[in-house]
Parts: sequence; C-alpha cells; structure tokens
Amino acid sequence: MSFELHRTVLTGDTPGTATDLYWYTAGPADAETRVHLQAALHADEQPGTMALHHLLPKLREADAAGQLKAQFTIFPSVNPLGLANYSLRHHIGRYDVETGVNYNRRWPDLYPHIAQDIAGKLTDDPKANIATIRAAVAAWIDSQQPGTAIQRLRLAVLKSAVAADIVLDLHCDDDSLKHIFTSPELMPCLQDLADWMGVAATLTAEDSGGGSFDEVLPSLYRKARLANPDHPIPSGAETATLEYRGRADSFDAIGQEDAAGLYGFFASRGLIAADPGRKPTAAPAPTPFEATEVLRADAPGLLAYRVELGDRVSKGQPIADLIAMDGPEAFVARRPILSGTDGFVLSRVMGKYVVRGGAIAKIVGKDILPARAGGYLLED
Repeated sequence: MSFELHRTVLTGDTPGTATDLYWYTAGPADAETRVHLQAALHADEQPGTMALHHLLPKLREADAAGQLKAQFTIFPSVNPLGLANYSLRHHIGRYDVETGVNYNRRWPDLYPHIAQDIAGKLTDDPKANIATIRAAVAAWIDSQQPGTAIQRLRLAVLKSAVAADIVLDLHCDDDSLKHIFTSPELMPCLQDLADWMGVAATLTAEDSGGGSFDEVLPSLYRKARLANPDHPIPSGAETATLEYRGRADSFDAIGQEDAAGLYGFFASRGLIAADPGRKPTAAPAPTPFEATEVLRADAPGLLAYRVELGDRVSKGQPIADLIAMDGPEAFVARRPILSGTDGFVLSRVMGKYVVRGGAIAKIVGKDILPARAGGYLLED
C-alpha cells in the first residue's frame, strides 16, 4: 500500500507560531501519470474539501487493491494559514489579512524565471522538453528563499503541481451552479471532466488578469512554446479550477456525488483500474470567459432578486431590484438592475446588502462583451 498521510510544518511569521499542512499521496511513485488535487485555496470555501473527504477513502481502497495507475497527491485543505483568518465571528479565508492579497491571485509567472535555464536544452522530443521545463521550474523553486509562511506554502504547493500531468484546484462560488475555469487550449480535451462534474458552464481564458493558480502552468508552457517555435512543447499539464456550487453547499450527499464524479473521471481516463460507472450526460461546450457578464451594483442598497440560478435571461431584463437605503426615498424606492447580455444566471451573491461596484451575478452568454475583452475578468 502507498496511501500515506504527510505533514509539512510551516514556521510562522511571529514568535512561537507554526501551522501544519496535511496532504496525502496514493498510487505508485513511479507511475507515468501524476495527479495533483487541492481544495480550499480560498480557505472559506469548503465544498471541495467535502468532496475530497469522500474521495480519499475511495482512493485508499483502490490503492489497497492495486488499482491506482497514477500517483495522486491530494491537499484536502491546501491553505491552513487562511483557516486562521477569523475575526469577529467571520472567516476571512479568501484574503491574506496581513497583505490583503487574494490567496488565488499573484501566483508567479514562471517562464521568465526559467527561460535562460532551458536555452539550448530543448530537443525534438516533446516529452523530453516537458521534463526539461519541469526540472528547471523545480530547480528555481528550490533556489528560492521564502520570507513568509504564505510564500513557503505557495512554493511547496507549486512544486507538487509542476510535477503533475493533471492539476485540479477545487473552489466554489458564493451561490452558484457548478462550473469550470480553464485555458482554451486545454479544451476539448477536458470536456470529459466537465461531463463527469455535470457542470452548467466551462469558461475559458488565457489570462483572466489576476495570476490565478490554474493559469500558472498553461501560461508557462504557452510562453515556452511561443519563445521556442522550433521545438515541440505541448501543454504539460491539464489544469482547471472546479467551482463546486456555493459556499453553503458543504453536505455529505453532495460531497459523495462530487467525489463519485471525480472518481469516474479518473477511472474513465484509465488512471484507476475500476468501473467508472454510467457515462454522464454531456455538459455544455466551453465558452470564452469574456462572454460572461459580471453584473455589478451601481449604487449601495438591498437586493431583491427576480431570477433563480439557471434562469435564462435576455439583455435588458431585470435581474434584481435595488432597494434604496439612503436619499429622499430611503427604504421605499426600488429600481431594477438589468442584464447586459443574453444568457443564463450562473451565480448570485448570498449577502443582499451590496455596496457600489459590488458583483451581484454572473450571466453566461455566447458573445464576447466589448467591455470584457482584454480586461480584468475576475470579480475582485
């Protein structure tokens, strides 16, 4: 058996403090394929952790039966530092309270750090080129001298991810249907993942503007490919962010369903020698993230939604009413907030008091929105 629990101690940034990062490995260490799974990078998003809680016993049983054909590395709660960000009975697990930086932003642009190291080492062998790039990144990580606990955590996680062929980062939205974020060049190869998840949408972007974790490796291989056109450099990792509904959706039954979907995906890929189960219904084809409207409030107020998740809407249709909380008609006046595109409602916010500029919904359309093209695509 190779199913094993590991513990990494992250020395704290203040006297006498340290944090434990727990993670698992399963499957043969010499397997040709490596899988990296992590959940709760935003530490206040628990549905992914619940899914991995139910997936781990399945992997342990498959490992004991000799059915694992890949090596799995699993971080069920990859950000223990964020678990400690608790203030006034509220968990602030999305942001580093010291710097204010979103834990899933500003991950490093790797290619500039290794461009010189791989110069002259690339060949006509695609697999060898991937190995060269991975070795260069691993060496760069090992050369770093992290100054803070979060820097140490990021480097440890990144070292695992860069060695993997499949990298899945499990998140959730606020109140949402299941969906995926990934890079356009990884589709349609990841369509089977979308099918097994049963997502409502797969949203693609080369660069969403925030330096998200799931974009680090696709960007690395894309930039290496563009800089070295005479050498074959495929995408070295299938990487995606999996959004498992909303933050309140951490329940056993849902977690079991999500774990079964992940298990079926891996089994259908031949990474677990087991029956994947019934073939899932095909999920919608991917759409550019630039075609999704992030609808924002243009004033503070109290939201009264007119639509449910999954509802199809038309451009100009009221999505919600905004009830005034100040001014001459405070708490009496209300006015509609209108959709700016045709599509369906993918997500809403749980907190109905909103400030000016606050995101209140995502509406997935098919046509790229001029205001979104080439801009910052994320909500924060």
